[in-house]
Amino acid sequence: MDKFSIHRVPLYPTIRQKQPTPTNSQQSFSAHLQEATKQELKVSKHAHERIKERNIAITEQEWQVVSDKVFEAHSKGVKQPLVLMDQAALIVSAKNATVITAMDRTEAKQQLFTNIDGTIVL
Repeated sequence: MDKFSIHRVPLYPTIRQKQPTPTNSQQSFSAHLQEATKQELKVSKHAHERIKERNIAITEQEWQVVSDKVFEAHSKGVKQPLVLMDQAALIVSAKNATVITAMDRTEAKQQLFTNIDGTIVL
């Protein structure tokens, strides 16, 4: 006859709990707070193409100012502002935080803007 061996299996498997690594809660909280308050505008594909073909150059600091003003306008109920800058005019969906279209200022002088409910002049 064949020999059988019986192994005892515990009824409740033991689960090793990983010990949490100590973290500085103040640093992680400030990092989370900074991440939560970070607000950036997205640029739609259409707007990105317009910016490239019209050679519109917007610096990082200017984008930050535009973002801040768009989020401020959105907090005041503006849904679709026109942003007038020295070199460009942008139509932005504040609700979606997305630049919809862009044009240079010389082209913007000849345009009639519709479906906007606010203007931000920088």
